[in-house]
Amino acid sequence: MGKQRQYPPELKERAVRMVYEWRQARNRADGGINEVAEQLGVHAESVRDWLKRHRIDAGEASGLTTEERQRMRELERENAELRRANEILKSAAVFFGAELDRRPKR
Repeated sequence: MGKQRQYPPELKERAVRMVYEWRQARNRADGGINEVAEQLGVHAESVRDWLKRHRIDAGEASGLTTEERQRMRELERENAELRRANEILKSAAVFFGAELDRRPKR
């Protein structure tokens, strides 16, 4: 599997716009992905993914928007951090609890 390339957002927006223009010029509801991909020198699946993401963000298709996906990643990262902190606190409680049991009683 090859290395995934990062394309600039301007290229992605241009590709999506070109697909819509291609479809409008031919009075079609689909197609144009391969033609646009060839013109821009990118893989057709990249253009297809960008178009899908654009449709979801615009509310034309179901799925998580880019903002929702970003928020989900942030929440998952925060959740993992809180779980780690909780484990540390549990370990500390066990450690200090054992220390208290070892002290001689007066």
